Amino acid sequence: MAAHWANREKMRANLSSSGKWGHIWWFLAMVFAVLGIIADAVNGSLGLEATSWFLLAIVALLASVTMFIGWAISWYLETTATKKGE
Repeated sequence: MAAHWANREKMRANLSSSGKWGHIWWFLAMVFAVLGIIADAVNGSLGLEATSWFLLAIVALLASVTMFIGWAISWYLETTATKKGE
């Protein structure tokens, strides 16, 4: 795992893609949560039951958090490498 972070060019490319995927997963989590609330409010199902929508929201939110952690590590390592170079 440490070898992945040693490659600076790969790390810079990871910054933008991790940030974008983190936002996509976060947006999906919010959509799933809203669908779960609507499904619960109408006491019906919108393709899935309300509990299933909430579970999908939790999974998408956890995926978002992992992407943002990777983004934060990349950003931290890039800034510390830049400060050492100055």
